[in-house]
Amino acid sequence: MSSFFQRLNAVKAPTIGLGCMNLSHGYGSIVPENAALRALDEAFDMGYRHFDTATIYGATANESLVGRALEGKRHQLFLASKCGMAIEPETGKRVIDGRPETLRKQCEASLERLRTDHLDLYYLHRLDRQVPIEESVGALGRLVEEGKISGVGLSEISATTLRRAVAEYPITAVQSEYSLWTRNPEIALLDACRELGVALVAFSPLGRGFLTGAVKDPERLEEGDMRRNMPRFSAENYPHNQKLFKQLAALAQALSVTPGQLALAWLKAKGDDIIPIPGTRSPDHMRENLAAETLRLDTNTLSQLDAMMTPDQVAGARYSEAQQADIDTEEFSF
Repeated sequence: MSSFFQRLNAVKAPTIGLGCMNLSHGYGSIVPENAALRALDEAFDMGYRHFDTATIYGATANESLVGRALEGKRHQLFLASKCGMAIEPETGKRVIDGRPETLRKQCEASLERLRTDHLDLYYLHRLDRQVPIEESVGALGRLVEEGKISGVGLSEISATTLRRAVAEYPITAVQSEYSLWTRNPEIALLDACRELGVALVAFSPLGRGFLTGAVKDPERLEEGDMRRNMPRFSAENYPHNQKLFKQLAALAQALSVTPGQLALAWLKAKGDDIIPIPGTRSPDHMRENLAAETLRLDTNTLSQLDAMMTPDQVAGARYSEAQQADIDTEEFSF
């Protein structure tokens, strides 16, 4: 058993974690601080122990929020954050920077904001194409040796990049988007992770809300919501994708579960080495997601889900061209 799973077991973490981004970043208006703190408190009380944040979320505000909410509980939880991508205070622009000196500086700032002396897992949020992955990973490895982090992670990278990274320093986990309607890890990354003994942490396992049925009309999403710029949510593609969702909703209704729970159970059935980290602003949805941990699907149900929303059926790429330019993961071609 890897140190990743040993630590999760040590804090009695469910096999579903909590992505904290939504509270401060990505989906329109920011949740008011008091409400966000209450939501994180409730998440801990209902059993969540694996909390995931990043330097860029809310331009560092999310780390500060998580640090405040979880102060005094540090020994009871698994805390992960990310570096290498940040918002420049002067310009408000997103900057990818994987230079060793930048990663060290960001790590030390993350520790301060999160009110802790170490992180259980620290990811390189994006590959900096100007910096060899070996240099970035080597710098994170030195942070492990200094006790500032317990494990090195990578996010949105290809199997090829993972192999190069592992040759430099052991990688604990890779974070990648993985869900019923985003199956890119199945191209090559998942096999590479298993060959190398690396866990796969699945972000957006509910398809950025699509797999819950919450997004009725993308045109009504708030200004600033990242989904407004994603091709799958466009006026051209979304009606087609909604038809695919209706198949999932009908199956969920037949099984007396929610579509989101069914999507999480499908992902968990793909392997014990896959840890979904759905994000939500709502404690009720947090509770609903966590309940999927005990949901077991029979082979017939899994076969039906496998045949739904396959890459050739989904309309639209997962990212716009500009967003895709920063991503290193393998893509399907048809």
